[in-house]
Amino acid sequence: MTTTQFIPIVAVAVQKFTIQLNGQSCAINLSQKSNGLYFDMTVNNNPCVNSVLCLNLVGLVREKYYGFVGQLAFFDTQGTSDPYYTGLGSRYLLVYQS
Repeated sequence: MTTTQFIPIVAVAVQKFTIQLNGQSCAINLSQKSNGLYFDMTVNNNPCVNSVLCLNLVGLVREKYYGFVGQLAFFDTQGTSDPYYTGLGSRYLLVYQS
């Protein structure tokens, strides 16, 4: 059975927050650069993902050996654009699936 969870994010260019995902303590950083939105994450205080470019409907955890259970991706609710910070939390949703 697949579980889907929407991660609360806000429309700011740089944000850092922690969240529990399927029993995993995750620290997430999102930062808008001139060429796109970037994603970093530590899981249980261990680096997992560093400087991944966020694309619409493309998983952010691209390797299984990172040890993260599940997947995170951005979803454009109004089309197929890659996320931009001004639409975070409204147009662009961050979704976790396990």
